Amino acid sequence: MPGYSFRAIEKKWQAHWEETGLYKWDPDSPKPRFYLLTMFPYPSGDLHIGHWYVLSPTDAYARFKRMQGYNVFFPIGFDAFGLPAENAAIKRGVHPHAWTYRNIENMRRQMRSMGASFAWEHEVVTCDPEYYRWNQWFFLQFYKRGLAYKKFAPVDWCPTCNTTLAREQVVGENRVCERCDTPVIKKELDQWFFKITAYADELLDFSGLEWPERVLAMQRNWIGRSEGVQFRFQVDGREDTFEVFTTRIDTIYGVSFVVLAPEHPLVERITAPERRAEVEAYRHKAARQSEVERLSTEKVRDGVFTGAYAVHPLTGERLPIWIADYVLVTYGTGAIMGVPGHDERDFDFARRYRLPIRVVVAPPGWQGGELDAAYVDEGTLVNSGPFSGLPSDVARERLADEIERRGIGRRAVQYRMRDWLISRQRYWGTPIPIVYCDRCGTVPVPEDQLPVLLPEDAEFLPTGESPLKHHEGFLHTTCPQCGGPAQRETDTMDTFVDSSWYWYRYLDPHKDDAPFDVERARRWTPVDQYTGGVEHAVMHLLYSRFFTRVLRDMGLVDHAEPFPRLFNQGIVLGPDGHRMSKSRGNVIDPDDLVEHYGADVVRGYLMFMRPWDQGGPWQPGGIDGVANFLNRVWRVAVDEEPAEGDVPVAAAAEAEVLGAAPFGERELRKLTHRTIKKVTEDLAEFHFNTAIAAMMEFSRELARARRTALGRTPAWREAVEALTLLLAPICPHITEEIWHRLGHEDSVHVQPWPKYDPALIVDDTVEIVVQLNGRVRERLEVPAGLDREALLRTVQADPRVQALLSGKTVRKAVAVPGRLVNFVV
Repeated sequence: MPGYSFRAIEKKWQAHWEETGLYKWDPDSPKPRFYLLTMFPYPSGDLHIGHWYVLSPTDAYARFKRMQGYNVFFPIGFDAFGLPAENAAIKRGVHPHAWTYRNIENMRRQMRSMGASFAWEHEVVTCDPEYYRWNQWFFLQFYKRGLAYKKFAPVDWCPTCNTTLAREQVVGENRVCERCDTPVIKKELDQWFFKITAYADELLDFSGLEWPERVLAMQRNWIGRSEGVQFRFQVDGREDTFEVFTTRIDTIYGVSFVVLAPEHPLVERITAPERRAEVEAYRHKAARQSEVERLSTEKVRDGVFTGAYAVHPLTGERLPIWIADYVLVTYGTGAIMGVPGHDERDFDFARRYRLPIRVVVAPPGWQGGELDAAYVDEGTLVNSGPFSGLPSDVARERLADEIERRGIGRRAVQYRMRDWLISRQRYWGTPIPIVYCDRCGTVPVPEDQLPVLLPEDAEFLPTGESPLKHHEGFLHTTCPQCGGPAQRETDTMDTFVDSSWYWYRYLDPHKDDAPFDVERARRWTPVDQYTGGVEHAVMHLLYSRFFTRVLRDMGLVDHAEPFPRLFNQGIVLGPDGHRMSKSRGNVIDPDDLVEHYGADVVRGYLMFMRPWDQGGPWQPGGIDGVANFLNRVWRVAVDEEPAEGDVPVAAAAEAEVLGAAPFGERELRKLTHRTIKKVTEDLAEFHFNTAIAAMMEFSRELARARRTALGRTPAWREAVEALTLLLAPICPHITEEIWHRLGHEDSVHVQPWPKYDPALIVDDTVEIVVQLNGRVRERLEVPAGLDREALLRTVQADPRVQALLSGKTVRKAVAVPGRLVNFVV
């Protein structure tokens, strides 16, 4: 028989699918819809094997659903704005646009080489003005609805480069600029925000979502809803006040100090002259720390006394006002009441600075002594004036009533989540469509003047400062309202804006009069299945849920949740156990593997090597096993040997055991239908590894039978065609070739998914145990489905049982259908 070549087959069928438009999407097909979405990649240059681990199983699932009769929409695009392109412009003198599109073209080639069945004609590229024009349109709609606003907020700032830094540009324990090693500081800049907190309560409603519980927990924690009381402290001897929020108003009588965030605007006004130098030094130190560092549980709680005092609102006691970096101005009110007896951080702080520690909620068995640690649970109030003796839950309500009665506070709800800061002091992002006019103030760009385009002739400075600030043609414009001189906003949008609505644009990516086709979106969204990494749990996924709710309120979509069903795949690590990165030198290039083994082998191994929701290091040792498997499938189905040198496997590893098959036609049909059932159920749940394992076992049995009389029966033909169909989503090229060599003209990928016969997955016989006086003495194969009387008759008629009972008197016989018969003798 003539040989074959995996790579030749793959290229042949990829070209054929492209020419015939096999995967072209018809949105008006009468088939039931299925929108399958995978998180689109950033065009970093090359796909590594980790990208294949994300994309190829999702592609297999798309193929599976098509064969099940669904009209599958499976688009792809590129999340193309971002800092790496700008860094390339600075380091290599390559314009971000050229760098990005060169990478996109390479990644398109690599995706096609894996045999991906994407709806390529619906591709979106977020750095294309055709796309980011609608980012700007959405910004204007948010602005009109009061959901886009500007305020001062801290950023990481390099005073030498005179620019803001992204998180990844701040390096080392000493937090220095990656370009010049200057210590980074925090600086307040006027920046744009989206008011995601307006939807905080709604975003806590996860009803109807089939998401991993850890993702839901991360979003709950990120939003962080707390119910409590917000009230004022008066600064002693001044008219200044500040507010604190607490969920434990029952501990208010235990306050012995208060703490302001170092950045709190009140600090400068209230600091005593003799304390100013120490306070300023501490503020400077705090400004160099990240929020993660400041909130670390391992960090020593330190601070500085301002020299000012606050007045306790219920007792009138003077309380020292401190500043400490574990209080953040961006969280809550930027101030806290210090209750060391009942808060672990406050306890450590008070111990360090010898501040009073008062017990106002009695621990069980408390006899009035000092505490060795903060008591944070509920209990009975003590040392709390008229509220002593009340349980905590009752005291909270009474004290909240008292605060409100005195007019110094109110019951309130607070969220850990803050509004979404979308400003980036970068070039390679969506320009924010705002101009500033001395006469008219802040003016939105009219919709008919969109898009505000990025200038193509921007000059990139070695410091990383945004070239938009110095580009005269971009910066200077005319006011849309008065026609006078104005300046454009030079900040660009966070790239998470790009990914917060892209799946709607896929539906009609070249529509020029709206961001997407509203009627088609109502028919095709929400997305039926979303796949991607858990690392996006509280950024992309949360922002997308927020965006969708705003679009709903604008009347553009009729649902609140964009992705009712989410699956998180794991991460393939480098062989060294670390995340793959070029800097580590641990990236596995799929092009080399494809050239050596073929795409089907690589796809199959990625889906076989571990459960898809689990990550782990790349282990190349098992890939030959998948190559052996596909060689065996080929021999079973086509009855010829692979071409010499095509797939490097050891022939001895696949030596077949020839001879009589150990089963007949009915047994073969039962094996076929059990495999259909197993693979169908596994693919439906993304259990690719166990589906492949079942097909491997199936192919071994077929290999044993192919040169026997069984290999010329209808049951054999059914088995071989079933194996080909079951394997088609995972290994699309070899199965397409096999299907045509079996005599079919249409593509294997448009065939209906095989269905199993329930009658053929039921065992014909069942093993039961025979007991004498409760001890197992024999095991018998009996027909399945026997009732009690029939089972007892069948067992009693067996010669082996008759021999066991010979000479004994049976006093009682107990038969349990399908399990056992026990004789009491």
